[in-house]
Amino acid sequence: MSVQQLTPMREELERKLRRFEELEKLLVDPQVLANAGRMSQIAREHGALAKLAVKYRRFKQLNEQIADALAMLDGDDPEMRELAAAELPKLKAEREEYWNDLLELTVGGDDLNRTRCIMEIRAGTGGEEAALFARDLADMYRRYAEENNWKTEVLDMNPTELGGFKEIILGLEGEGVFRKLQFESGGHRVQRVPETEAKGRIHTSAATVAVLPEPEDVEIELKPEDYRVDIFSASGPGGQHVNKTASAVRLTHYATGIVVQCQDEKSQHKNKAKALRVLKSRIYEAMQQAEHQKRATQRRTQIGSGDRSEKIRTYNFPQNRVTDHRINRNFNLDQIIAGRLDPLVDALLEQQRQQLRAMFGTVE
Repeated sequence: MSVQQLTPMREELERKLRRFEELEKLLVDPQVLANAGRMSQIAREHGALAKLAVKYRRFKQLNEQIADALAMLDGDDPEMRELAAAELPKLKAEREEYWNDLLELTVGGDDLNRTRCIMEIRAGTGGEEAALFARDLADMYRRYAEENNWKTEVLDMNPTELGGFKEIILGLEGEGVFRKLQFESGGHRVQRVPETEAKGRIHTSAATVAVLPEPEDVEIELKPEDYRVDIFSASGPGGQHVNKTASAVRLTHYATGIVVQCQDEKSQHKNKAKALRVLKSRIYEAMQQAEHQKRATQRRTQIGSGDRSEKIRTYNFPQNRVTDHRINRNFNLDQIIAGRLDPLVDALLEQQRQQLRAMFGTVE
């Protein structure tokens, strides 16, 4: 690895380790312990940094041990030279493992460590069949969430008369949630005989998926004057009113023009709270995209372009096959639809690792 590549990354790791150690001290500070809100905020930040900071601390220890062993090799004591020669390969191998982990955690950005995200699934081309496919995707991800012990909740949905979704927005929370779901953003295509097809012909339909990291409140501060609130009556399939009270909420962010709405709850306050979560995630994503364009060379290599219009996967029901086009591999459709996505996700993560190693090389 070149000095130009190594230095900014090490500086970032040092900064995060210092912050982690500051937070460790704050967690036992009596003044912080007396403030429940402050304590909760610090605990969340500490938890988000813990995995990377602990690994980097061990990585630094290994560097020191390797330096000591190299010094022993140059010494006059034959026994110490023999001991150092035996230990060095093990220490270097362990350091290389930690380096690979740090590459993923650091070059991938802070978002990979997030434990909350927003998933937006929208029907694309294909009419009612596309809406039914969007429903199937939502069910698939909910099953995958159960497999991983993640929490899920519906933030908003726009159902159709046949039980599909023009759009459904999910909130997911749990360990590794964004890291595993980051690859799902893009165009998903399905090939099958629709429920609405009388002659048994195979149709091709599509849906898009967007996975947005959900920022903490301290990262995106929204004041009431930053957005407009519109209240209206919620509606269901065919335009029928779900309830007669005006409980649905639409938020329009003045600075970015981003518009979100939520009508899933009967309570106006609950709908507004959910809509605010989605709005913050979309604003955060817009900020990240702008930063990505300015600092593209410093961010991780993406698998595919990440463009939501890009076709990333095809679900072929007649052949019971799912093809992920970014890695050109096929998977059993029944298993994937049942929510057992780990073989597919693991393959995408491995490709990401290989790309990072190719970009940054080894620690030597």
